[in-house]
Amino acid sequence: MSRLLSAVAMLVLALPTLGDDSTAKPFDGQSLKGWKMKGDAAKSKWEVGVAALDDANPSKISLKPAPSTTEPAELVNVASGVDLYSEAKYGDCVIDLEVMVPKGSNSGIYVMGEYEVQILDSWGKEKVGPGDIGGLYNAAAPRVNAAKKPGEWQRLVIEFQAPKFEGDKKTANAKFVKVTLNGEVIHENVEVKAPTPSCLTGKEAPTGPILFQGDHGPVAFRNLSVKALGK
Repeated sequence: MSRLLSAVAMLVLALPTLGDDSTAKPFDGQSLKGWKMKGDAAKSKWEVGVAALDDANPSKISLKPAPSTTEPAELVNVASGVDLYSEAKYGDCVIDLEVMVPKGSNSGIYVMGEYEVQILDSWGKEKVGPGDIGGLYNAAAPRVNAAKKPGEWQRLVIEFQAPKFEGDKKTANAKFVKVTLNGEVIHENVEVKAPTPSCLTGKEAPTGPILFQGDHGPVAFRNLSVKALGK
């Protein structure tokens, strides 16, 4: 019996813990399955397709259908509408994605639905603030302006530590451990004490969804992955 128990114990220890270092793809590249609207869904401008700057107006996005049902498309907000958030929720994680911003456009990525990483056409600015691309809105400006031109795909990697709780008491603030934009480190170890205005709920919790701001301007996202860290 003792040998059997030892074998079972070893097997349990060898099994991966759900959520430990696992990578998810909340956007399947084909549909809006797994996503919800914040507000009136009838006002949504979110679509799935292939995005490019409008030739006649670079402040707009033109959208084409995906070449095939097997090739991944992009998550596109073609005009000002409503915010979009994932059904899946995350705690400590690394969010890796690409974003395309038309000329003069404005959006945001709300980690856990509450803490915004700003998306803005900041190309060519000599000085950037918390409201520019990669900025932690109301919290910290990027170290450098790593923005690309409007219409070019830009990669953001966000390493995030969720707030910690003991019961209902918060014991540690949320923290952006590292944020990289187009290969440049723009933030390290920035704590955020409270949610960003215009967030999903205004309440802090151990886990939350990813929210893309869609009520400001056109924007497109692709290659979204979320790697959960820890238990």
